[in-house]
Amino acid sequence: MGQLSLQTVTKSFGTIDVVKGVSLDVVEGEFMVFVGPSGCGKSTLLRMIAGLEHTTAGDIVIDGVRVNDMAPVDRGIAMVFQSYALYPHMTVFENIAFPLRVEGLAEAQVRDKVGAAARILHLEDRLQQKPGNLSGGQRQRVAIGRAIVRAPEIFLFDEPLSNLDAALRADMRIELTRLHKQLGATMIYVTHDQIEAMTMADRIVVLHDGYIAQVGAPLELYHTPQTLFVAGFIGNPRMNVLPVTCVGVDATGVTVDLEGQHLHVPVTVPAAARAGLPGQRLSLGIRPEHIALAQGAAADGTAHLRVTPSVIEHLGQQTIGYATDDTAVAGDGGEAVSFCFVLPGTQSIRPDLPVALAFATDDCHLFDAQGRAFARRIDMAGLTLPPMADPATGG
Repeated sequence: MGQLSLQTVTKSFGTIDVVKGVSLDVVEGEFMVFVGPSGCGKSTLLRMIAGLEHTTAGDIVIDGVRVNDMAPVDRGIAMVFQSYALYPHMTVFENIAFPLRVEGLAEAQVRDKVGAAARILHLEDRLQQKPGNLSGGQRQRVAIGRAIVRAPEIFLFDEPLSNLDAALRADMRIELTRLHKQLGATMIYVTHDQIEAMTMADRIVVLHDGYIAQVGAPLELYHTPQTLFVAGFIGNPRMNVLPVTCVGVDATGVTVDLEGQHLHVPVTVPAAARAGLPGQRLSLGIRPEHIALAQGAAADGTAHLRVTPSVIEHLGQQTIGYATDDTAVAGDGGEAVSFCFVLPGTQSIRPDLPVALAFATDDCHLFDAQGRAFARRIDMAGLTLPPMADPATGG
């Protein structure tokens, strides 16, 4: 099993509401990632699922059973913490075996279970070493092994990779993804790193200020964010957001004017129109990776923009430009709005020299004054994964 249902779950500390009526269903075998900025409630939500925090209101249901009043050990879950939480005086073997010894299992069973977990995590040669002799990635694998031997219905991960360097984080992301496929267990993973969320999740829950901002497959959130917050949080570098004014609506979409800038023609975004739009202030979003150097005059379905980058990052495969001075796109009141663009690494551009950029209007997003996205005319095929098969029926 391993099904989880959160039903209007709320958590308050005194007069401060941290989690505000969250409802969510996690299906068996799913890799679900909670992501959001610091203070959004993601770790508190995970700790309530684990039983380490009491709910103020609402229900937590695991495999059809309300577990609000159950002790953590009785919930069929295992949690991996950010800090590893290993016993430094114990060997790797004894660290992994600890929960089994607490349960009072026979020595033969303990050795079998620890050996199986060590093989999965490639720790066979480290079983007699102490944690102090291991790398950060190896210590995290020991912590995961201690969770595996309990054979839980649900694994909970609370930012387990944040203490590792960049190279180790990339390696561990791959290992965790492989582990999920091998075990087929339900996994719920908390992170503030949207790259981890995009690369590992079956579905992502974006949390903002204690609420769920959006739930969906990684590419669904990337291509069709429902709010300006989700659009800015998902994607790296973050989406450019430019102030615009609606100047017309017709069957082809919503036409906007990027005020005071070097656009050759107004931009018509293929988005669903709403009543009373002309004259309204809106926000236009374009992702940095959807921008290219302009070639010739603007054609139908494209727009040109001239900016002066103040900083250039040459990363080999990519060149990233940042325009943050007074030649960048102007916002309300004339203040500078930072603008980022990603080009192939072979492109030769220099700081403080103007560049003409182009982007397709099909790649643009529109948001109203409240930050709500306009529906995009985009083919959603391939943006979501097919439903997972029921292992019992094959359907």
